[in-house]
Amino acid sequence: MQVHNVNLTISAVRPEQYPDAKLPEVALAGRSNVGKSSLINTLINRRNYARTSSQPGKTQTLNFYNIEDLLYFVDVPGYGYAKVSQKEREKWARMIETYFSTRQELKGAISLVDARHEPSELDCQMIEFLHYYNIPVLVVGTKIDKIPKSKRNKSESQIRKKLQLTKNDRLILFSAVDKIGKDEVWNWIESITKVN
Repeated sequence: MQVHNVNLTISAVRPEQYPDAKLPEVALAGRSNVGKSSLINTLINRRNYARTSSQPGKTQTLNFYNIEDLLYFVDVPGYGYAKVSQKEREKWARMIETYFSTRQELKGAISLVDARHEPSELDCQMIEFLHYYNIPVLVVGTKIDKIPKSKRNKSESQIRKKLQLTKNDRLILFSAVDKIGKDEVWNWIESITKVN
């Protein structure tokens, strides 16, 4: 998809703040600093539209990005950041669960994992959570440019095995640096949202 118009519509914490437009939504979830903002920026052909940060835990709201008035990307807070209080983590968990369990416009979720490492227990829980709510899942293994080509198949197998991906779950290896996987991610988004 060629993206020319992007707008951060709202940063929401409660359902009454969600956009009223009945556009399909794709959520992006993953550990803090896994590369959600980099994926968004790559998909929309912008450098720093979605703020990237070396400081984990920067995203603390559901950020709704309107893409061409056709769909929303919803950037959810990263999980697993140790310096956030337990109370704050619980608040984020409730906010995220409310969104995933009630939002009718949600058509699918992109679950990002760092392809350099075995997925964490929290990554596994996210996949289980999405499966529980019957949300179509695309797993994106990020930072693939940092893995030698000869070891990428091993990384892919490790992700599939650890996350216990089903035959319906797609896995795409991605690099924001080299744009590897960008078109495949867009193809998945277009297929579940029925936009192109």
